[in-house]
Amino acid sequence: MEQFDVVVLGAGSAGKWVAGAAADAGRSVALVEAHRVGGECPYVACIPGKALLRSAEAREDARHLVELGAASAPVTLDDDEAAYRTAAARRDRLSADRDDSAAAREIIERGVTLIRGAGRVTGPGAIEVTSGNEGTAGRPVGYRDLVIATGSRPVIPPITGLDSVPAWTSDRALSEPARPRSLVVLGGGAVGCELTQAFAGFGVRVTLVEAASQLVSGEDPAIARALAGVLRGSGADVRLGAEVKAVEATADGDTRVHLDGGETIDAMRIIVAVGRRPASSGLGLGQLGITVAASGALTVDARCRVGGQPHVWAAGDVTGLAPYTHGANYQALVVSENLLGGDRKADYRAVPRVVYTHPPMASVGMSADQARRAGIEVITASMDLSELARVNTDGAPGGRLILVADRAREVLVGAAGVGPGADDWISEATLAIRASVPLRMLADVVHPFPTVAQAYEVPLRDLTAQLAPRD
Repeated sequence: MEQFDVVVLGAGSAGKWVAGAAADAGRSVALVEAHRVGGECPYVACIPGKALLRSAEAREDARHLVELGAASAPVTLDDDEAAYRTAAARRDRLSADRDDSAAAREIIERGVTLIRGAGRVTGPGAIEVTSGNEGTAGRPVGYRDLVIATGSRPVIPPITGLDSVPAWTSDRALSEPARPRSLVVLGGGAVGCELTQAFAGFGVRVTLVEAASQLVSGEDPAIARALAGVLRGSGADVRLGAEVKAVEATADGDTRVHLDGGETIDAMRIIVAVGRRPASSGLGLGQLGITVAASGALTVDARCRVGGQPHVWAAGDVTGLAPYTHGANYQALVVSENLLGGDRKADYRAVPRVVYTHPPMASVGMSADQARRAGIEVITASMDLSELARVNTDGAPGGRLILVADRAREVLVGAAGVGPGADDWISEATLAIRASVPLRMLADVVHPFPTVAQAYEVPLRDLTAQLAPRD
């Protein structure tokens, strides 16, 4: 049996990071992956999604050139079909045409042994890797430390007839070269919202259906309403509190979606974006006595060590914590340091959440309701971004910023906003929450004029006015 210091199951963002860091430190490392090195983000998720959104945004900007004084007459855009083909080609170039050979070569050059196949634990200190080819014997591999970074898989809801119609998951939607003429997007989370706006930007008739009463569950309702307004402003039909009862194929090959209440929507394709589930099944974890949560997540401690397992670690979506690429990278950093003898603990209080629409939604920490349920004495303040000079000079859409603070501790505990550049300026609140920066100090920060970051100034002064007076 081949023996390694570290075996990593899954070569997504977290697994690739840990494998490379351990190899750079002189450890013998095996990285086991049945699909692409780098995971979904570079090839069928983050990068192609943001590329397509940028193309849609550029088309929207072009429609406003006259009012911005950049053209004397309205610009006639190419037909939607031709433009989409061009955007899809750019998307694919930026995603390396879904080819992971460069990423695989880079990790091998760092000294990692890349084993293509699916890994399964066969006992303490041992796994078997199978290639999937029938009749091929598994490859036994031994380890001292095991890192589970197998990511997550799309949740397919139990909707009657869904398996009989042409439904896409997000990875298929971001890989297809052809533009569908109409779509129904199931799910109002980040992925559903982003795909809705991206396709609507190319003239696709898009209906987003969300069973909950708001988009992006768990976020501040006012911010969720603002995001719904962004999507509707892009031409999408957003249905909230609507449940899909069944789907069926129509006589012309389209799909008919039946909603509760009897309404139907016809579309060429359905995109299923109702969430993801940690990919922990089929790994043989029972051989180590590891019990997986009902959600599929692996329970880890602050050091990202799997409960009760001194030499088993987990990072990324499989933990069910901070399910974003930046969250996976953060956990990978924690695992890497601890594997190499350090003692680093993860802190999830200030992991930002972003929906990369135009303008984007971004949040960090707790909403006011979440803070109250945590027993915090909450004070809040907000800002209408349309009052900012920079928003007006740029002719940009407005938006809103909401800040949540702990009155007793006099620190920020949450922030959420929709507006130009929110995915960048949310970092100011992220740092403030992570470092427990006093509110009075934050209110004394000088921002350059004119910038959207000035949105913090009025609500921060409002928050400090709500604090107990000092003698």
